[in-house]
Amino acid sequence: MAFKERVFSGVQPTGNLHLGNYLGAITKFVALQERYDCIYCVVDLHAITVWQDPSELPRSTREVTAAFLACGIDAKKQIIFNQSQVAEHAELAWVFNCVARMGWLNRMTQFKEKAGKDRENASVGLYVYPNLMAADILVYRATHVPVGEDQKQHLELSRDIAQKFNNDFAQSIHAHGYGEAFFPLPEPLIQGPATRVMSLRDGTKKMSKSEPSDYSRINLTDDADAIAQKIRKAKTDPEPLPSEEKGLEPRPEADNLVGIYAALKGSSKADVLREFGGGQFSTFKTALADLAVAKLGPIGAEMKKLMQDPVYIDSVLADGSERAQTLAAETMKAVKDIVGFVRR
Repeated sequence: MAFKERVFSGVQPTGNLHLGNYLGAITKFVALQERYDCIYCVVDLHAITVWQDPSELPRSTREVTAAFLACGIDAKKQIIFNQSQVAEHAELAWVFNCVARMGWLNRMTQFKEKAGKDRENASVGLYVYPNLMAADILVYRATHVPVGEDQKQHLELSRDIAQKFNNDFAQSIHAHGYGEAFFPLPEPLIQGPATRVMSLRDGTKKMSKSEPSDYSRINLTDDADAIAQKIRKAKTDPEPLPSEEKGLEPRPEADNLVGIYAALKGSSKADVLREFGGGQFSTFKTALADLAVAKLGPIGAEMKKLMQDPVYIDSVLADGSERAQTLAAETMKAVKDIVGFVRR
């Protein structure tokens, strides 16, 4: 059967959204709404796979929502909501716990990285996290998911789960009038070269909210002065900028700053080096600071304004959750019939 094209993606509310989140995900979300029906979720159920301070989680959830809105996602045309308000996510995840195989989950590299050496002490939720991610996508029968490198494996698992469900229940799916398959096999959406933003203090590490120094990252809520100061203090090397991309390979900090400039400008690294190659970092950093302030300053200001009105943000989430639940409930009714549950 032909599935209605629909995009699903989620962002964890773990606080301190930064430039990496903006360039790696949120800008792509904004662009996608021009071509697709989109569902953007603040995945608070995923967040608690590791302990979250209950007094901080609501603020972090509202901050992600504020970022979605400040960056230009239209909450009237698209759906913005938080995962825990739509119980069907967890309900379908349990069905998928019974479809997915242990061997599949044992291959998930992200669990190994996050659990570290003390895997026996990791939460069960962290282990079965990929099944919930599959449920997030498939409870809306979404056809496309924007993914970075670190989530490709999870999307492949979502496709495996969808395929196995369709195979295991093929006879029931057909008997209930859903044709040959009930769930689509969601496709990854790769939009141009991935923007991998690294720490401003160490070009070999990803920009992260967990790094101790605030000078390692540009937060979306930073004001113009903070943005400019962090770029001025960003680690560089004494050599001029190269004229060709190959010259960036042994210079991670230079490569990172050129990549940030290119992503903010919507151009390529080659274009940036044609303009600034051979010049000193001081000149380039001034231009980068001006560009970053122009692009990010208004977003930070709008986020701060929105965060001062939590009632409005909660109303956006409530409206989005209601619309999301309408779609999710329809899927779950069908799943219960297909699996053989007796329902009202």
